[in-house]
Amino acid sequence: MQSLCVYCAGPLFNQSERTEMTAIADVLVEAGHSVYLPHRDGMEFRLVREVLIEQGWEAALAGQFLHEAIFALDVYQLVVACDAVVWNLNGRVPDEGAVSEAAMAWTLGKPMIAYQDDVRSMIAGRMNPLLVGLVDFTSVQQIHEIPAALHAECRQFPPRKFDLEHLPKRVRTAVARGAELWNALRKESAYGENRIIAECVTTLFAPGAA
Repeated sequence: MQSLCVYCAGPLFNQSERTEMTAIADVLVEAGHSVYLPHRDGMEFRLVREVLIEQGWEAALAGQFLHEAIFALDVYQLVVACDAVVWNLNGRVPDEGAVSEAAMAWTLGKPMIAYQDDVRSMIAGRMNPLLVGLVDFTSVQQIHEIPAALHAECRQFPPRKFDLEHLPKRVRTAVARGAELWNALRKESAYGENRIIAECVTTLFAPGAA
């Protein structure tokens, strides 16, 4: 199977969730793929917001334009940079952001599989059909099974590139802004460096930014 760039979508709001998402990313890397794990490879809202507040931005305003930056970056990764999606459905309810990402991936025709070993969000023993319908009502229950399941999905729905001109204007705008931010982060070697990330976000997304 060709090497893919895989978007890892799922809950990231406490240590156990981040540990599970990292385990998913690691098993994909071990199988020869690259990954985009939003809180690690992009930015973590809480930490970057703290830097912005330290730099003098009012908390609500900092949160507003940081959210805009995170949205644009994740849309760019999902639409352009990543070939496929692995969606972690675990949690009392599935993570809202990951649900949005899964819906976008399904609409774009991206290869996508779901992982779940948590029964808390089931209704009469089944998941909400508007969620699992996005992955043909199937999910993987063991992390080590993810690469093989993704391989099978890609044989059925091969990854493909998109002509961005055929996408809606708002999607194209988000992708363009996300690409600009991603390029700035890579140019500044900002991986995990919250102050550098904050500077890039401020330059591109703060009020008055060019």
